Amino acid sequence: MSQISTILWDVGGVLLTNGWDHEERADVLKQFGVEKAEFEEFHPEANDEWEKGQISVEEYLNRTLFRKPRSFTAAEFLAAMKAQSEVLPDSALGILDELAASETVDLGLLNNEAAELNDYRIEEFGFRTCFDFFFSSCYVGLRKPDERIYRLALNVLQAEPDEVAFIDDRAGNVETARSLGIHAIQYEGSAKLAKDLAALGILIETN
Repeated sequence: MSQISTILWDVGGVLLTNGWDHEERADVLKQFGVEKAEFEEFHPEANDEWEKGQISVEEYLNRTLFRKPRSFTAAEFLAAMKAQSEVLPDSALGILDELAASETVDLGLLNNEAAELNDYRIEEFGFRTCFDFFFSSCYVGLRKPDERIYRLALNVLQAEPDEVAFIDDRAGNVETARSLGIHAIQYEGSAKLAKDLAALGILIETN
């Protein structure tokens, strides 16, 4: 087995709560008294473009939310969206911090996120101090599980698939990475992740 030189990380469901998944949307829509079905009718197409960096948050909200007058502003709604981001219970942040401090492997993001939420999460949770590179969907114009986003990361890194590990909570994203020869790990808690990394020769101190 080749030595792992790089670990690519998802964020939502591994390090933090999801940024704008169905549960987060439901909470914010309820907070503002917006009918969920009305919003969700227009969300999928607009969200795909937003997460690929093809439209701004203003355009996303105009297409999903402000199709009619509201008693609140886009800025107020966006602030509530950002507030949904919290450290995940049983987060892998401790493992990430230990690996970053050890400088034994390169660390990068490989996540689906719209620019406004992604940039907020990177800044708010100090990810610039941990990660060496950011293959976020909003920057590269591709979303997991499209295999092209994994191939792009490998090409930029100039790495062979078996030199890279990838951590994600979603089975479909893990399966695509694994099909390309990447050491893909489905996140099922920090203790399990430490064991999975140890199997790849990456030892984590656990309390």
